[in-house]
Amino acid sequence: MTTINRKPLLKIIIPSLALIALLFFISAFVSDIFDEGNHAITEPGVAEEITTISVSENDSADEEETALHRMPIYGDWRVFTMEDGLPSNKVNTVKIDDGRILVGTDRGLAVLENNEWTIYTPEDGLAHRNVLSIDVNEANGDVWIGTMNGLNRWSAGVFERFDQFNSGLANNVVYEVSVDTRYTWIATAAGASRYDTYTKQWKIFNEETSPMHEPWTYGITYAGNKAYIAAWGGGVLEYNNDTDTFRVYRDPDGHFQLTLHPDDGLIHDITTGVAFDNGTLWVSTYFGLGRYNGQRWWGYLDHDTGLTSSFINAIKAKNSVAYLATDYGLNTFDGTTWVTYNTIDGSDQGETIITNGDTEKKLISDTSISHRFIWNMDAKDDVIWVATSYGLSRGVVVGYADETIL
Repeated sequence: MTTINRKPLLKIIIPSLALIALLFFISAFVSDIFDEGNHAITEPGVAEEITTISVSENDSADEEETALHRMPIYGDWRVFTMEDGLPSNKVNTVKIDDGRILVGTDRGLAVLENNEWTIYTPEDGLAHRNVLSIDVNEANGDVWIGTMNGLNRWSAGVFERFDQFNSGLANNVVYEVSVDTRYTWIATAAGASRYDTYTKQWKIFNEETSPMHEPWTYGITYAGNKAYIAAWGGGVLEYNNDTDTFRVYRDPDGHFQLTLHPDDGLIHDITTGVAFDNGTLWVSTYFGLGRYNGQRWWGYLDHDTGLTSSFINAIKAKNSVAYLATDYGLNTFDGTTWVTYNTIDGSDQGETIITNGDTEKKLISDTSISHRFIWNMDAKDDVIWVATSYGLSRGVVVGYADETIL
């Protein structure tokens, strides 16, 4: 353990699913070079520029509660790199955990606490130095860490390792881990797994035990008694934990290379992430964003909405706002308003664009996210942390996208 004290439409032709999977792996290594409806089946088992944004004070608890459901604008960005204590500038994921920030890089787990970075590597018990996902069990504080070669439970300072040989982990490449009080849900390169922390029993979901079209799973989340699995080339699987049944959401178009009708169902079968919040299922793909309210689907593409890129690496959702990690900036969306964040070439300044229908406003700030290629992010209260291909960025709420801004 090392302690450092330092204060037009995206077009992608896909000849095969295997090729795309390969591109996903190598994109982390080359991204910094470029600085730049419901089709379900049930089966068993230009713009004005300003430099500052003023924030009005909340005068009552009711106004404060309302603000939680307004569209935040982040700014006052601070960037962390290896010069500040990170083990690598390639940051895959980040998780806010009370008084500390957990950061997954390709060279270890970095923990920021009391303005001090602590680095953990395989020598400390980490399953692999390349950390892809992190989540925390809020009931007991256990940290679950997905890596390129196994899964860790970090509890009471001890790293416990799970792999496909000593447990029911479907595969050692863990793309995402999502934790509730009892169950740990894991998306891997060869299916998904569920670990019951009460009974210590495992369950595997793959092409043999579920209606999964392909065994690759890049995203997983839970909501109540249901889990949602982003299955590569197979859309989204909704699993009912009580009845042990599935509902499958697929793209009715059936086209891998384009989207004919964005609102007729899931926008594309090549899914990269899922998030569920306030009754809405959000789905990220490499061909746009999908939103489902339980009755109908909406699809969003980069050429006709505020979305900066249809190539979406990951998605989160909180307080009715979706957070999208794209290869061309950080995007947020509440179903009506887009707020996007990007770098400005040749400058330390940042660009924020707010879009609502045909109305667009551009804000130029003195600070910026560290890189436009976004891998993941986490937001809590008035703070957001963003994992990029070159450094970690921290922003705070400096305003809200309402009529005073637009």
